[in-house]
Amino acid sequence: MNNRQFENQTFTKQDFTKTKLAFGDYDSCIFTDCIFSEVSLSGFSFTDCQFIDCNLSLVRLDKTALKEVSFINCKLLGVHFETCNDFLFSVSFESCILNLACFYRLSLKKIRFSGSSLKETDFTETDLSGADFDHCDLNGAVFVNSNLEKADFRTASHFSLDPEKNKLKKAKFSVSGLPGLLDKYQIEIS
Repeated sequence: MNNRQFENQTFTKQDFTKTKLAFGDYDSCIFTDCIFSEVSLSGFSFTDCQFIDCNLSLVRLDKTALKEVSFINCKLLGVHFETCNDFLFSVSFESCILNLACFYRLSLKKIRFSGSSLKETDFTETDLSGADFDHCDLNGAVFVNSNLEKADFRTASHFSLDPEKNKLKKAKFSVSGLPGLLDKYQIEIS
């Protein structure tokens, strides 16, 4: 059975918890002020799409293709991105709430998180080389066996990274971020 194709369409103020989004492949579509909370988007494909002011909390993304997808001012609480189709997986986040999200073992090279809340988000074994955490709150975010080489944490806040359990070569930090690198040593910096 062939997937339906949707191109260059705009969806505004749709509540997909009440009316299901048609299953298919979405290319260059824009979703604005839509509700996807707890909806299954498993098996869907989104290419060059934008989600703006949408609620995608606890959305299910099993084998979902996200290729060059932008999330702007969206709520994505508890989303498990690690279940997505990893082929050409590419996303960016601007002013989003990604608390309790999971990116376990994903390749997120050069990903951009801008002005987003990533509290208690799981980045275990994630390749974040060259990632930019511009003005992001990383309180309680988990980084274990993560590749953070050349990642930019200069304007990020509340992060805690164990330099012995992560690759940090050429990662960028501000002086104010040093406590986040030394937490495990219980050193007081003033």
